[in-house]
Amino acid sequence: MPRLYLLRHAKARWAEPGQRDFDRSLDASGVADAKKLGAYLRENERRPERIAASSSSRTRETVAALGDLTPEGKITYLDSLYEATAVQALDILHEQAGAGDLMVVGHNPVMEDLASALVGKDAKALRAGFPTCGLAVIAFDGALSAAQPGTGRLELFWTPSGVK
Repeated sequence: MPRLYLLRHAKARWAEPGQRDFDRSLDASGVADAKKLGAYLRENERRPERIAASSSSRTRETVAALGDLTPEGKITYLDSLYEATAVQALDILHEQAGAGDLMVVGHNPVMEDLASALVGKDAKALRAGFPTCGLAVIAFDGALSAAQPGTGRLELFWTPSGVK
């Protein structure tokens, strides 16, 4: 049963004057939250086979702070995830899917919209919002490359304040 890990990047600093949004980095609490999530995933033996992430600074730093979750060389950074819509993110998911679990690290509102669409009526836990460093783990009966709205089951919704 393949799983999709949808992760919103951890908390970022506000942009400095003249700084592009793309270049914003994590603040100290964001780094701490991502390290906490990485430890949780390792302790609970939840390790995606691959990671596909937006190429922005804050998503790269989030992935780095998670620590060693995937085999070396199994992380792909994609410019297309930075401004993707939920529909485009679903296409990216299909393209990046392999036989095992996949983590997608991106931005809101896309991560929240995609998670809600994939789990359909099972989205109650997501209704309070998708905080920074929020992670939805969604299981599918079929291949991730065939995932469609309403076909996933929310197994876990992790936030820095606890599991829901």
